Amino acid sequence: MFDRLEDILMHYEELMNSLNDPFVANDQRRFRKLMKEQSDLAPIVEAYKAYKQANQDVEDSVAMLEEENDEDMRQMLKEELSDAKDRIVELEQKLKILLLPKDPNDDKNVVVEIRAGAGGDEAALFSAELYRMYCRFAERNRWKTELVSVNESGIGGFKEVVFMISGQGAYSKLKYESGVHRVQRVPETESGGRIHTSTSTVAIMPEAEEVDVELDLNDCKFDVFRASGNGGQCVNTTDSAVRLTHLPTGIVISCQDEKSQLKNKEKALKVLRSRLYDLELAKKQAAESAERRSQIGTGDRSEKIRTYNFPQGRVTEHRIKLTLYKIDSIMDGDLYEIIDSLIAADQAAKLSQLNEEA
Repeated sequence: MFDRLEDILMHYEELMNSLNDPFVANDQRRFRKLMKEQSDLAPIVEAYKAYKQANQDVEDSVAMLEEENDEDMRQMLKEELSDAKDRIVELEQKLKILLLPKDPNDDKNVVVEIRAGAGGDEAALFSAELYRMYCRFAERNRWKTELVSVNESGIGGFKEVVFMISGQGAYSKLKYESGVHRVQRVPETESGGRIHTSTSTVAIMPEAEEVDVELDLNDCKFDVFRASGNGGQCVNTTDSAVRLTHLPTGIVISCQDEKSQLKNKEKALKVLRSRLYDLELAKKQAAESAERRSQIGTGDRSEKIRTYNFPQGRVTEHRIKLTLYKIDSIMDGDLYEIIDSLIAADQAAKLSQLNEEA
């Protein structure tokens, strides 16, 4: 590990020299590429330098203890020695995590699909609340949200909603959200006060670029129709909505959020690429069974991952047995504690797998 860290440190210093070269600065494409690489390596280099400094502090404290006779000074040096040793242990663990293979999709934007499951109108209402929860989480992270399509129920719920979230690291944070989300509460339509259980399915897919997926437009069938629902000028009056059918897979995508037929077509193609890319990722993960076991959950959309119990004010994350009693703030987009815990558990599982292999 430390040979690799020395190589990274050397490469990082070369990167910094290149970035300070005026010829490199004039080549914007190369400059952006080097800046991205520098940004990725900076946390590793910073932790490794801190690790080396902690080792140096241990050596210095040991050397001074051998020469020091004053008891008060010796006690202070022993405390400094203990602190430095603790830092070494912490930094070793941090470096192991930083050196874990990075998911190549982590920096991508995401396409989110939420569908009402069991529970009828109540499930549709919950889907609309999940949509708002993710939009609020995106706002907290200063990410951009963009609606692709929505199929509303008659009482303000969503039978299905598809939208995009664009922002640095969106997929790295949201990729653990795929699966079945369960809600337990008394529906507004329930006169007897009984608690009902309903479900919604969430799918998080990395946005695929054209280079990620080979898409033959001859395999795509486009139909146009008049948009329905609420909207501004042109909505409901022109055939601007687009229905895209991918003939080989049977995937159907409808997009009617934009006034322009061309923009709706572009959005539909984006979603199609992401779905096809997601299918390929699922196949790859299924083939790499050991890698799949090392992750938190399987990402399977049929897997129940979380329960939102409104009467008790709690949210339970089943994959890591985490229960939080702050359902209001979570539904308002405060997902940080859940997501950070899932990331930490995933990293711990991967470290454990690496240690077993070693």
